Amino acid sequence: MNPGPGLAHHVHGRPLRGRFDGLETVEFGMGCFWGAERRFWQVPGVHTTAAGYAGGGAPDPTYEQVCSGRTGHAEVVRVVYDPAQVDFATLLKVFWESHDPTQGMRQGNDIGSQYRSVIHCHTIAQHRAALASRDAYARRLQAAGYPPVTTEIVHPAPQFHYAEDHHQQYLAKNPGGYCGLGGTGVSCSA
Repeated sequence: MNPGPGLAHHVHGRPLRGRFDGLETVEFGMGCFWGAERRFWQVPGVHTTAAGYAGGGAPDPTYEQVCSGRTGHAEVVRVVYDPAQVDFATLLKVFWESHDPTQGMRQGNDIGSQYRSVIHCHTIAQHRAALASRDAYARRLQAAGYPPVTTEIVHPAPQFHYAEDHHQQYLAKNPGGYCGLGGTGVSCSA
């Protein structure tokens, strides 16, 4: 059984779990979750982040199981944010510009279905906004010579499983750790 993360975020000390009344939640997958989580915890208005797994069939996946590619889960980052401080469009801009959403089942050197590009929406409004932003960004990418966007945009969001403690805020704990994130260089208007 996956023990899940401790109670507090390593960077800012806020809870990783619990009820977040008045806040909204979304999960983003954009390759290895270490670098993706760091991108989002730095955004003003993001209350907390957590690394985890979602979108697969195993009831309580571990990192080793997900990395095998046999569970169907993607490595994702749960982002809990205050919509009064940061709008969803800003989070989408961070998502699109921080990775290459045209690579299918990979992100750079990280290869496998667990590294696919995904947005797991918790509200209809998020889903609509994500679809519209995907279409707009796909046009920009196409104009720059990129292939079609492969990002999965799902509502309702599948079950989220917290990753093990040592994966939470990994790059804050290990500043020299691996981060394979790299965007396309194509701007996305928020």
